[in-house]
Amino acid sequence: MDGQRKETFETVDWESVGGGRRIPRRTVAFVAVFAAVLAGAVYDLVLTPEEPTVAAFGIDFSAIDWMYIGTLVVIFFYVVLPLYDDRRMTAYYWREFKKNRAAVAGMVYLVLVFVAGIVGPAFIEPPTVETSLQYQPPVFSSVDTAVPIDCVGDVVNGGCQGTWQYPLGTTGEGKDILTMVVYGMLVSMQIGLASTLIVVTVASVVGIAAAYFGGMVDEVLMRYVDIQITFPSFFLYLLATYLFGGSLFLMVLIFGLLGWGGIARIVRSEALQRREEEFVLAAKAAGASGTWTMRRHLLPNVSNSVITAASLLIPGFILFEAALAFLGLGDPTVPSWGQVIADGRDDLSRAWWISTLPGFFLFFTILAFNFVGDALRDALDPRQEVGE
Repeated sequence: MDGQRKETFETVDWESVGGGRRIPRRTVAFVAVFAAVLAGAVYDLVLTPEEPTVAAFGIDFSAIDWMYIGTLVVIFFYVVLPLYDDRRMTAYYWREFKKNRAAVAGMVYLVLVFVAGIVGPAFIEPPTVETSLQYQPPVFSSVDTAVPIDCVGDVVNGGCQGTWQYPLGTTGEGKDILTMVVYGMLVSMQIGLASTLIVVTVASVVGIAAAYFGGMVDEVLMRYVDIQITFPSFFLYLLATYLFGGSLFLMVLIFGLLGWGGIARIVRSEALQRREEEFVLAAKAAGASGTWTMRRHLLPNVSNSVITAASLLIPGFILFEAALAFLGLGDPTVPSWGQVIADGRDDLSRAWWISTLPGFFLFFTILAFNFVGDALRDALDPRQEVGE
């Protein structure tokens, strides 16, 4: 026995004991799909910037569109598929989640917004200026005929009636508000999901590394987090907007890369507790590498806290984008909800629907995300439950 070589985690033939250290098929599939998306983005944005992405249909993806596609790929492989594979835990989470009826209603609403934001722009032309359609009222509403230039609907008792042709009415420029609301759904999902994915990725890496290695690594990373949290990212965005012009892609990069400090602290706090668990100590004793231990033990065990924090972070990004668009600091070529609300602020007395209806969609989207975030916190982290 003394002459035998001491086996460590790295030297054990895991294939012979059935564990295997082969790269999981899901990881291979993800890398292949994500590489294809990245190659498509490079080809479209760098090699052939003047040509439509899908020439046969005249579809031209922007940088934020490619980033959004990549975000959806990550969500599918690392959120949707794990839930499908682990059906027992998914059923448990669903039982806990559906106890909050407001959250269930909010999730249904968000699914509709998500689907409409993806499908709608593929079939609806972008909003265009039509001076002959100014101030058309929404369905089941009317406005004095002195306001619109031409009334599309019926005129009853001197009032222009709304029509299903423009169910939410039109703006002072004659743009269809329903079309702008649908495109605003896409913008909200892009800014919310893409920014949050960047935040979650960077925060998880930094928080877990700080907790696992400790010492000088922890000190340096956490002091950087302290500095970054106090850094005025809003002014950096203003400077970038002045230099390069407003764009959603720029907004996602700046607020995604500078907004992860708070979640990194949450991840570090959770990982510090998990670092002392028996399964982590056993992995270290068996000779497991730090990367393997962090990826296979720490990351899965802090994911619940990360998902909960992320679900509450998304509405903040959506609201912030709407605020910037309202102030005229967003992308002027994108029909954001905040931009539509700003377009109607001077017409509230004669065309209340221009600002009000997009405002309702923005309000209910933020509210739905907050309901869903609260329910996820209760379902994924039972320690949050109060009082036995």
